[in-house]
Amino acid sequence: MKTDLRTQSSELEQNRYPPVDDEIDLGELLSVIWRGKWIIAVITFLFVLFSVIFALKQPNLYRSEVLLAPAEAKSNGGLSALAGQFGGLASLAGVNIGGQSTNKTQLALEVLKSRKFVASFIEKHNILPDLMAVESWDIDKGVLYDPEVYDSSSKKWLRDVEAPRIAKPSDQEAYKIFSDLILLKTNKETAMITLSIVHQSPLIAKQWVNWLVKDINKEMRDRDVVEAQKSADFLSKQLEDTKIADIRIILYKLIEEQAKTIMFASVRDEYAFKTIDPALVPEVRDSPKRTLIVILGFALGLVFSCMIVILKHYIRIKD
Repeated sequence: MKTDLRTQSSELEQNRYPPVDDEIDLGELLSVIWRGKWIIAVITFLFVLFSVIFALKQPNLYRSEVLLAPAEAKSNGGLSALAGQFGGLASLAGVNIGGQSTNKTQLALEVLKSRKFVASFIEKHNILPDLMAVESWDIDKGVLYDPEVYDSSSKKWLRDVEAPRIAKPSDQEAYKIFSDLILLKTNKETAMITLSIVHQSPLIAKQWVNWLVKDINKEMRDRDVVEAQKSADFLSKQLEDTKIADIRIILYKLIEEQAKTIMFASVRDEYAFKTIDPALVPEVRDSPKRTLIVILGFALGLVFSCMIVILKHYIRIKD
């Protein structure tokens, strides 16, 4: 009797709370998707159409690049030999005569990416319109500027911007845009450096790469010349103030090394970097990948539309 009561109670509980089937019926899903095929087709078509329009509106960008190698540093053997004899005075003069030398290549790369260098580069070559106002590039007409941003005939900026910005882009604005166009890659195994520029005009991309290499070499050369000249001036003053023969000999040698540095910098154009593979005018665009954009649009539309059809089906069942 008690067993029958327990059985009846168990059946009542099962009827009141029927077991939930958590398993997904693949056949049912395929059937739901098939029944909603027209919805899926329309939504997917709209996604593809949007991706095509988006891809076509993106301007062609061309990448020009140059392969560089760090220039060999001038031998520092003469100065290193003096480290034990006159290191204190040389250090005051800014002359590095012992220990690990500064990584000139890394310093040059950091200077190349600095705000000061970029701002000077933009102003020196007057490339602000080509950086901030280009609308398109045509192989016959060349660079075409956005008439609402820049008037090329009067060379006047026409941008409508909110304060504190003004019509002519500031150095900070230009730096941000330029930083997005330039790419530096260093091969850790070979120490080779790839410098590349992306622009709507392949001619401008190549020209900017060449200018960057030339200007960074000049910048690093000028820095070392100024530093060596200051060191030589300091050592010359010390030479005048001392009468001790041994110290005067060391000072003469230090001044000679600074003179060698100045001479070495003056006769060498590729001071910081040597060009291994020069930049070329790219014939094939680097971006956008229009086919990939359309494929991604199709895949996204297909997945999104299937989710809508399936959710709509299960919501209807629950209701």
